[in-house]
Amino acid sequence: MLPAFSLTAGTALEKGSVSAANVTRGGSETCFFTCSAAPGKSLSPFRLRWPGCSKCNLHKAYRSGAERVRNCAADSEDFDWTKDEHGSFYYGTFPAGFSWGAGGSAYQTEGAWDKDGKGLSIWDVFSHKKGKIQQNETGDSSCEGYYKVKDDVSLMKELMLNHYIFSISWPRIIPTGIKSDHINERGIQYYDQLINQLLENKITPIVTLYHWDLPQFLQEKYGGWQNISMVNHFNEFANLCFERFGNRVKHWITFSNPWSVAVEGYETGEHAPGLKLRGTGAYRAAHHIIKAHAKVWHTYDTQWRGKQRGLVGISLSGDWGEPVDISNQRDIEASERYVQFSLGWFATPIFHGDYPQVMKDFVGRKSAQQGLGTSRLPSFSPQEKSYIKGTCDFLGIGHFTTRYITHKNNPSGRSSSSFFTDRDVAELVDPRWPDPGSEWLYSVPWGFRRLLNFVKTQYGNPTIYVTENGVSEKMLCTELCDDWRIQYFKDYINEMLKAIKDGVNVKGYTAWSLLDKFEWDEGYSERFGLYYVDFRNKNKPRYPKASVQFYKQVISSNGFPNQREVENWRRKAVETCSSSNQLLAAARRIPQEHAEKPKVWPVHDEV
Repeated sequence: MLPAFSLTAGTALEKGSVSAANVTRGGSETCFFTCSAAPGKSLSPFRLRWPGCSKCNLHKAYRSGAERVRNCAADSEDFDWTKDEHGSFYYGTFPAGFSWGAGGSAYQTEGAWDKDGKGLSIWDVFSHKKGKIQQNETGDSSCEGYYKVKDDVSLMKELMLNHYIFSISWPRIIPTGIKSDHINERGIQYYDQLINQLLENKITPIVTLYHWDLPQFLQEKYGGWQNISMVNHFNEFANLCFERFGNRVKHWITFSNPWSVAVEGYETGEHAPGLKLRGTGAYRAAHHIIKAHAKVWHTYDTQWRGKQRGLVGISLSGDWGEPVDISNQRDIEASERYVQFSLGWFATPIFHGDYPQVMKDFVGRKSAQQGLGTSRLPSFSPQEKSYIKGTCDFLGIGHFTTRYITHKNNPSGRSSSSFFTDRDVAELVDPRWPDPGSEWLYSVPWGFRRLLNFVKTQYGNPTIYVTENGVSEKMLCTELCDDWRIQYFKDYINEMLKAIKDGVNVKGYTAWSLLDKFEWDEGYSERFGLYYVDFRNKNKPRYPKASVQFYKQVISSNGFPNQREVENWRRKAVETCSSSNQLLAAARRIPQEHAEKPKVWPVHDEV
């Protein structure tokens, strides 16, 4: 019996709106199935293209539609959007000088939430509210990275990393967020130590200025990113970072995944500061974030670039959206819309000066239908468009998963106003896709190549650094033999290699993440790390998972030299981790109060 597609629970469709889906073959087109909602449900029937079918006679129609809708540049012919290579693997190596790294962020890893003069962040306050985080966990101590700089850098050195992405906690160096109030020199010293340790070990620091931990004072006094005053305050913070660290840091990221900041912080309230300003909050926050990014880029360009010779970019996260029915123009347009409402929301202003036309059209029309005099999507003035356009020396891409997308008419009433209903899309997944961890994260490697090619054609083939890519696990027991993560990295990195063959200008890759860490509203229930962190031990010892050894071999070989060698890496990595599992189990048997302070866990080199 063939498995059914399933509708993703969550925001695109109300949770529980579809309890089951009946899937049957449809007509003579054997690659299609007709899907209808369970009895009594209101979802209109729609058709699904079964993934993996390469015998459709509809490729030509899809290609012409995709090229028209995607508004690709002349070089769109370089990538065949209709070609199905989902199961193929390409053996080869990356260009010389390709940079391999791992990453993390301040609130997720540092701990020391109230130490050495640090001010409160919105995540400090949010996580301390009961019911906001799974099991009411917090990032108060997390990985204790604040106290483990040398230990963690030694892990990176063993991994042979070329770069490490980390973020600077704004309230750690400016406790209130307002520079004229106070600069915390002890916070500056911490980041000096981290940067210097990285450079001493020949690891390039890539520094994110904002990874979600806004000073709480700015949230309370101004409303955070709902207020235009954040632009100047953020610029002052960034300018201080350029002044103090820019002689050593040459790669700056203004914002990491601003989509989550805007939508989950100010629309759904799932993340700090927890506001639920449906239909307006996310758009207003994003508007100010884009302006703040542009101002910081111009500040660096005019005041620091000449002497520091660095680069300033932004890291945008986006899932790929694949049309459910490749013969249906509405589905093709819906998949385009899905990507434009996430990645394009921020990338299009930065590269082209204004929001995607489809966002302006859809939000504007729905706003008018709701009786509003102006669109809920703010607008940029001509001067602002010119100021914002081109403010990107490189584009960071965070990518984890893919969805099948179909058109769905959402109601336009004022009470139903939201970012999600504005898009008029439904998200679907194939239940055959592996999903070892986060409920939203399915392993769909082929979507990565398509997203990278989309960036190439939409934005003039910019310099790209993959800033986040990885997979979680959600297990009650401890397991260091993460074979599923090895498979995920192998497949996704290979799709990136194929994209480079397509001509996409990818210069570096960042495994997400170096360590298990605090995962926002999921607390510590999900683990993305290459290294397992024992959060039950007050010393937070790190243990290498099997994926450490596999990723180290990918780095050492700069890719995938041949099938036999790659299979051997995987076999030996899994063999090695079994002994690590035994050591971790033994350490766990030692009562915590008697456990001596561990050293950095050794990395096995026999692979």
